[in-house]
Amino acid sequence: MSTSRFAVLAVLVIAAIAGVFAVRSARAADDAVPSVGQQAPQFSLPSQEGTPVSLDQYRGKWVVLYFYPKDMTSGCTMEAHKFQDDLPKYQRDNAVILGVSVDSVASHKTFCTKDGLSFKLLSDEQKSTVSKYGSLGNYMGMKIAKRNTFLIDPQGKIVKVWTGVDPSNHSAEVLAALADLEKKNG
Repeated sequence: MSTSRFAVLAVLVIAAIAGVFAVRSARAADDAVPSVGQQAPQFSLPSQEGTPVSLDQYRGKWVVLYFYPKDMTSGCTMEAHKFQDDLPKYQRDNAVILGVSVDSVASHKTFCTKDGLSFKLLSDEQKSTVSKYGSLGNYMGMKIAKRNTFLIDPQGKIVKVWTGVDPSNHSAEVLAALADLEKKNG
């Protein structure tokens, strides 16, 4: 191999490696999940009724902010049903459930009607809130929300973070954490 070919090949390899690191760095920034102890990022998103819902309006309450991939899919339906079934327990603990996906308001309305969901599902079609919470994922080329949950205290601070949750038992995990935190802060 001639010296000039070797030099060109070396430059191409270095450029490819630099490109991989640049993509990984950009991806890491997009995947940055807010930490426990941090003030929860603010948002205002339309609910299934089309009315805006912001985190601020729940000051003084515990907020279970859960991100999920897609309305009316098996895992997301299971998770929503578990939260719905446990809703009286959350209400007893002064907590609200807010579900967020990148689906439309109309899709959320259909999902709530079809499955009897009475808590708020928020539409983040612009993917801004999903991104702020490090919960934007990619599934077969589609940008969707990752299955992550944030427990936010009545002062607006994140007190617990779950990533890649199991929808079959997640509501029970959240309730246990809420009870433990209330006991500690008693």
